[in-house]
Formats: sequence, C-alpha cells, structure tokens
Amino acid sequence: MTGQNPMPAVQIDTTRPHPARMYDWYLGGKDNYPVDEEMGRQMLTLDPRVPVMARVNRAFMHRATRWLARNGVRQFLDIGTGIPTQPNLHQVAQETAPGARVVYCDNDPIVLAHAAALLRGADEGATEYLQADVRDPDAILEGARKILDFGHPVALSLIALLHFVSDEEGAHDLVRRLLAELPSGSYLVMTHATADFTPEESEAATEKLRAAGVTLALRSRAEFTRFFDGLDLVEPGVEVPHRWHPELGEPVPGQDDGVIPGYGAIGRKA
Repeated sequence: MTGQNPMPAVQIDTTRPHPARMYDWYLGGKDNYPVDEEMGRQMLTLDPRVPVMARVNRAFMHRATRWLARNGVRQFLDIGTGIPTQPNLHQVAQETAPGARVVYCDNDPIVLAHAAALLRGADEGATEYLQADVRDPDAILEGARKILDFGHPVALSLIALLHFVSDEEGAHDLVRRLLAELPSGSYLVMTHATADFTPEESEAATEKLRAAGVTLALRSRAEFTRFFDGLDLVEPGVEVPHRWHPELGEPVPGQDDGVIPGYGAIGRKA
C-alpha cells in the first residue's frame, strides 16, 4: 500500500545550501543545485572524507533497520529522510518484514518532489511521506498516527539530523517529546556528527555553514549519549557508526582510512 494524500506545491530555495541536497551531492546524486555543490566542495577542502562519512551514515541506517526488523519491529518513523537513494529504509525493512509500515518526514521541498520514489514498497506494507520539520514534533506525530499504530512499538530514526538543530532550538527536548508519544518497546535510532576527533576542521566547517545560513551543532559523546537518557542502549552502545554491528552490512570503501567523526546508537524504551 502507498500513501495517497495530495502533496502541496513544491517551492525550492536555490539561493542557499540545504543539508539534504548537500548530502545528495556527497552521495553522487543529481538532485542538488550549484549552491549545494559549492558548499559541499568547501567542506571537502576541510575534510576530503565527507562523502565517506555520508555513505557510512547511510550504511548505519541499513544495518540498524535490519537489526530492528529482525528483532520484531514493524513500524518506522524516519525524520530527516533526505533525497531518495536505493535502497530506502522501507525497502530494507520490508526485505525482512513485507508488512512493515514506514512514515518518512523531511522539510526540504526537493525531497517532497521525489516523494513518489519513497512510496514504492511491498504491497503488504504501507509507506507515507510527511512534509514537516523536526522542530514541529506535534505536526509529525499527528501525521504519523494516520499510518502507524502507536499502540505497538515504533522505531524513531534520526540519522545525521540532530546536528542541524541547536541547543537553543531544544534538540534534546524535541527527541523527548517524540519519544513520549511512543509506546514501550519502541526504539530511538540516531547518528550524529561530532567535533571530538577533529576540533579544528569542525570549527571551520561550523563557521562556513553558519555564514551560509546552515546550523551545525556538533556534540560530544556525552551530549550525544544524553539523547538516550532513560533508554536501554542496544549493544555495543554508543559507537563510531561503522563499528556498530558491522556484520549486518557491507563495509563502506574508505571507512577505515581515517577517523569517522560521529557517533551512532540504538536505544529501547522500557
């Protein structure tokens, strides 16, 4: 089953970079604009391994989704979906559980323009796309309830997203608000960039993005771990993303050629 809700008109701002389109450029996609490529190239001058980091995050999502589906999770709420790449989260989940139900959410209109690609899934399952911002959790929850049954566990996926939400915008409170509506047995799935390993390059990247109107709130291991307060961390706990259950997927070329400045984890709500 696929979502049938009418989509609003698409209005894309091409005057400043957007993280979803930069991520698409790092992955070799075509759904980006010169302003995104320009900023992406500036990031490469600071750390040429940024495309590897993007692929490592994507690979973490694949492995985490496989782990969740194999452990009985049948519902997924993916916020900060990004521009579709193959395979998408619902395709990974439905390999294991064809009846899996997935709600995608993003705030970039170009993702909306490609939402049809996100809605192609197994006939037994369901997929839907919401045009909403993580800073508006009530709107996300209202939309998600139309597809997901909040009486059963939901995996809340926030992959490479919260480092674009500042402390002033209440990043930790937003996660707590979303988790509060999910039942026992639900999971939080996250990756997050950090300055712990590359402080000078990270500071320069933060300044470049801020000048272009993009927030980059890099957090320490302790600050990242705080998102999981009250949850039971799945082994091996907080880890550099490519070292989290590597047996569940193929390695990303180049992932061991230097530090991956980020963390990943899954936590279960008791």
